[in-house]
Amino acid sequence: MARRRTKKRTHLGARNGANAAPANTAAVNRSPKSMVLRIGAGEVGPSVSQLVKDVRAMMEPGTASRLKARERRSNRLKDYVSMAGPLGVSHLLLFSRSASGNTNLRLALTPRGPTLHFKVEEYSLCKDVKKAMRHPKGEGKAYLTAPLLVMNNFSTPKPTSSAPSVPKHLESLVTSVFQSLFPAISPQTTPLTSIRRVLLANREPAPPSASPDSPNGSYLLNLRHYAISTKATGLSRGIRRLNAAEKLLKLRDRSKKKSVLPNLGKFEDVADYLLDPSAAAGFTSASESEAETDAEVEVLESTAKKVLSARQRTKQPSTSTTSSSVEKRAIKLVELGPRLTLRLAKVEEGVCSGAVMWHERETKTPAEARRLERVWAERRAEREKRRQEQRENVARKRGALTEEKSGDAMDIDGEDLEEEWDSEDEGVEGDEEEEAENQVPAS
Repeated sequence: MARRRTKKRTHLGARNGANAAPANTAAVNRSPKSMVLRIGAGEVGPSVSQLVKDVRAMMEPGTASRLKARERRSNRLKDYVSMAGPLGVSHLLLFSRSASGNTNLRLALTPRGPTLHFKVEEYSLCKDVKKAMRHPKGEGKAYLTAPLLVMNNFSTPKPTSSAPSVPKHLESLVTSVFQSLFPAISPQTTPLTSIRRVLLANREPAPPSASPDSPNGSYLLNLRHYAISTKATGLSRGIRRLNAAEKLLKLRDRSKKKSVLPNLGKFEDVADYLLDPSAAAGFTSASESEAETDAEVEVLESTAKKVLSARQRTKQPSTSTTSSSVEKRAIKLVELGPRLTLRLAKVEEGVCSGAVMWHERETKTPAEARRLERVWAERRAEREKRRQEQRENVARKRGALTEEKSGDAMDIDGEDLEEEWDSEDEGVEGDEEEEAENQVPAS
């Protein structure tokens, strides 16, 4: 027999109101978490499904990467929104395909919005990006930390021409939404070795003249995903190979040890291997491609030392636990994918349901805007009225249940008292009969 469903959202036993769990102060400052979903899992197609997987990898580690078993065709948007709060999800990235074949992306902040509607004009998958490269970079440990978000041209100066442009408050809103996708980075406390990826969001400049497709201005974004690779500069290839071999000598496999060590059998002296006589400075080769000066940075290389006890530190106060040296390293970006070209279509107030704050193609007159505002005010009032009725019903049922429990407790106490009085009366009558039998009649 099927089990009866228990209502847990607005009825007795729900985890809200008086039964709600106490708020966790540590959860307020938690890092942002996201869910990348495909709405209509059987209708988007294999390419969009693979794009969803690539975007999940790009949003790592603060995203739900394994949602294959949960993306059923029967699931609706309200199911994911209702679970976003208990799971601590702050952003929803919803991919879908329209009836005309266009791929759309909705970026929503939970639980109150707003929602940014984008049209995916062009996209390239990670496998396509890697096929176009000679030396693609593997994943490795790059996805263990969040990427560094670099935003370009999000805030534009005031246009001098009469062409329509996106309002300034909308630019600030889009900027704040994208900034909240990843945890903030502190330059003073964040180690440089933890930044292994870069997400570049570049806004294309608006056209100088008005377009019939976008009479209210256009907002076009290009997203690129890169991995950061660094190497020491000013060293010859031989020295770099020796440094790499020194790091790999700790491997247990002896065959790998022999493979990483350079072969010096054809050289008469080790200097012939380390120094290149054709180089001007003696340490670099003219055939080797060096990085540009703009791509070189100076970083502090920390070398760990023995940790001293408190007594040893008092004896040697000038000794530090680490010694740092400055070295120059060349930075190179290797694209990981995916590539996305997004066009902002409209902005809504709520989570995919609310008043339209801005639309690319439609323009409302002041009278129409006031009429829509009255309609939304009536809807909000009706929604608040229903919530108030639900709260009153829950309070009434909770009070009735409390009275019923207290009444049952009083009935149980009354039955116990009656049993006690009956047992006492029986005891008294039995004592009187025994006394009467034991009395001797007077002669």
